[in-house]
Amino acid sequence: MFFKRFKEDIDSFMARDPAARSRFEVLMCYPGLHALLLHRLSHGLWTRGWRLLGRFISQLSRFATGIEIHPGARIGKRFFIDHGAGVVVGETSDIGDDVTLYQGVTLGGVSPAVDSRSQVDQKRHPTLGDNVIIGSGAQILGPIVIGEGARVGANSVVHKDVAAGVTAVGIPARVVMPRDKDKAKEFVAYGEPVDGCPDPVLQTIENMRSQVTALMARVEELEGEKPSSKKPPALISGGKK
Repeated sequence: MFFKRFKEDIDSFMARDPAARSRFEVLMCYPGLHALLLHRLSHGLWTRGWRLLGRFISQLSRFATGIEIHPGARIGKRFFIDHGAGVVVGETSDIGDDVTLYQGVTLGGVSPAVDSRSQVDQKRHPTLGDNVIIGSGAQILGPIVIGEGARVGANSVVHKDVAAGVTAVGIPARVVMPRDKDKAKEFVAYGEPVDGCPDPVLQTIENMRSQVTALMARVEELEGEKPSSKKPPALISGGKK
């Protein structure tokens, strides 16, 4: 079981990173894989009650890789962290299978600290479905759900649920591409398709400009229909002053 999972993890890096030339290179040189392997160890200790030791190993992993994954986070199969620097995964995060995170991604919580031990394990961090892609620098905040096959563009800030199969970008994140069942499982680097992904701000500006143009044309039309305000010249009667 362990070796099968280990092979799947390495294969996921080979499949999604074109720079990976061999499995040995991935094993020796990829901090995302190192962080994942150490997390599996720390998570096993955490779930068995060895929480201090689990935290200690996760801190060693953070020091060695620049990736911080809380040992309480639950991570599925074939998890891929590309580049990895600055990635933070919170304690109550749930990550599905075949998920991809890029550098600088935060799966964070927005709830204030609590004093009661009974509330420490409450859900405070995001849930990511299978085949989700999160672009670099994106911030996924709170106990929200990113649906299966969804994509979040680079530097986006997400604090509301994202439906399955859609693409969301911006601050705050907005859906710019609807669900496409045929492409939901396709891998797209950084979660941002180059073609067919309109800029929502530019789209809004274009819509406003077209509305202003239509209003100006209507005003000109009304100005042309307006009757003249000049009085006609007075008629001069014959012989009378």
